[in-house]
Amino acid sequence: MPATLIVGTQWGDEGKAKVIDYLAKETEIVVRYQGGANAGHTVKVGDDKYIFRLIPSGILYPKTICVLAGGMVIDPDAMFQEIGELEAKGVNPMGRLRIADNAHLLMPYHKEIDVRSEEASGVHKIGTTKRGIGACYSDKVNRQGIRIGMLYSDDFFANTLPRLVEQKNKLLTRMYDAPPVNLAELKDKLMVLREKIRDMIVNCPYYLNMELASGKRVLLEGAQGTMLDLDFGTYPYVTSSNPTTGGALTGSGVSFRYLKSVIGIAKAYSTRVGEGPYPTEVFDEEAETLRTAGNEFGSVTGRPRRCGWFDVEVVRHAARINGLSAIALTKIDVLDKFKTIKVATGYELNGKRIDYFPSCSVGDIKVIYEEFPGWNEPTSHITKLKNLPKNTRKYIDALAKYCGVPIAWVSVGPGRENTIAIK
Repeated sequence: MPATLIVGTQWGDEGKAKVIDYLAKETEIVVRYQGGANAGHTVKVGDDKYIFRLIPSGILYPKTICVLAGGMVIDPDAMFQEIGELEAKGVNPMGRLRIADNAHLLMPYHKEIDVRSEEASGVHKIGTTKRGIGACYSDKVNRQGIRIGMLYSDDFFANTLPRLVEQKNKLLTRMYDAPPVNLAELKDKLMVLREKIRDMIVNCPYYLNMELASGKRVLLEGAQGTMLDLDFGTYPYVTSSNPTTGGALTGSGVSFRYLKSVIGIAKAYSTRVGEGPYPTEVFDEEAETLRTAGNEFGSVTGRPRRCGWFDVEVVRHAARINGLSAIALTKIDVLDKFKTIKVATGYELNGKRIDYFPSCSVGDIKVIYEEFPGWNEPTSHITKLKNLPKNTRKYIDALAKYCGVPIAWVSVGPGRENTIAIK
């Protein structure tokens, strides 16, 4: 069976979890392939709201297996907190979670280093969530990381862990004037952890490719969005991993021959969290209207999101990089009260029209807008495309034409039932 990939086409927070939840009902295995507990995915089912940080949202379906793949950095405290929150709402994840043995373990010292480093950056801060993600990925790249499978090696506890803790303590005490890590306490904590997760550990490339070969349906889920990709986003104001198609393959170990469908998630407008360039950002009353109507506050941090208009060039950029098969357009209902809706349809850079998203000099872009008439009526109760207001349908058609990718789903609200499939 082919694998399906869900990617964000903007700066994250596009509504990926809702689309994943919508598609997961026909999927046996859902895989989170990168990122850590810095990303929050929200799913609303009836009156219940679930916020996912590490565990794929497919866990809400009682027979779905969920995999935390090798491209992730996993904070065990955050993971077990999330498991507890799910159990409190009647969802039992145990027995259905798999953890890749090559996923990296996010340690307490990673969080401390992240906090201290961000504070020391002053006006040059990146705007991280201070959850240790970048510090953990840095150790991975510097070959000083801890793969989860290493917990089952006696040599790791006898030699590797003491060496790594000694290095981190020098950094914490000498550079950041922070307290050192207690090696004995950390060792005891990791000993307990390895027994708690022993039955969850899998060799991810073997497991997933064997399941695909046997006919299982697999859904690959990323965190953040294309514009926060380490290589293709607005560097250096990006995340520390690759949320794009390439990152899905390297993070999960799924063979490229199984990947047949890449669905891009895009808001009907746009948002961004943290620092960095944002060409279509709006301010004052327009921003507040979008933020309030869309409840644009981080599900992990609670930070208010920066808001702006839909940017065609951003989504075209995502379409090129990811090889999008279709787009799921979310939060169209947030635009219900706007008399006029702007869309960024092009850029000028240094006085010349460009038809790509630049890797640098994003702050020098001049945005070219087109205006569309609003529809000034509610849409969240509508279940069929033909019943949407005429101007809503015109807006959807225009975005599909400009982006060069068909729009296959439209979301008109947060619930499972608020999704319109376009046949």
